[in-house]
Amino acid sequence: MILVPSSDLAPAIVFVDADLVVADKPAGLRSIPAGGEGRKDCLAARIRARHADARIVHRLDEATSGLVLFARSAEMLRRMNHSFRERMVGKEYQALVHGHVTDEAGEIDLPLAPEPDRNPYQRVDPVHGRRALTRYRVLERLEVAGAPVTRLALKPVTGRTHQLRVHLMSLGHPILGDPLYAPADSAARFGRLHLHAARLDIIHPRWRTPRRFEREVPF
Repeated sequence: MILVPSSDLAPAIVFVDADLVVADKPAGLRSIPAGGEGRKDCLAARIRARHADARIVHRLDEATSGLVLFARSAEMLRRMNHSFRERMVGKEYQALVHGHVTDEAGEIDLPLAPEPDRNPYQRVDPVHGRRALTRYRVLERLEVAGAPVTRLALKPVTGRTHQLRVHLMSLGHPILGDPLYAPADSAARFGRLHLHAARLDIIHPRWRTPRRFEREVPF
């Protein structure tokens, strides 16, 4: 699978009401603008072009696809930020990883910190790292191009930068197509990072009712 240029990527609107927008971000599109010439195109700008009051609540890595939440007022943004801080938001990702994961389910509890002088790399750092916890379960073991691959459901309890990517690499099962943490030929062979934010569970900030949003995994 080969990524097309980000200018050709159109995010789908999964849900919209007076308070929230939920969008499906394509892989290869930034969540927010980056510094430098020609790096302003992003999910937030594209959603604001359709809903001018939309304010992004959380982010996905550029290489990750899936569900992203927007609030449509300062008050709704404040409420949803509080929900994320208090871990009242449920997130589930799916990933394809190299190798067959042995255990049917488990936890990865390894602290993470930035790699000095290697932005944006992160590393496991028991001394200076912040706690990071990921829960996983095996959905399927299969073969892709003659190589063993496992499909995982992932629940990040914390939200550190590159958490899922570094945790799975540390487990010995990097994500297919990861240009930072997988073997050097993985990105060339598989074309994209095989990580997708597939489900988002929230309490609606106005009505205080549970809402679940899901989006089909594109790999």
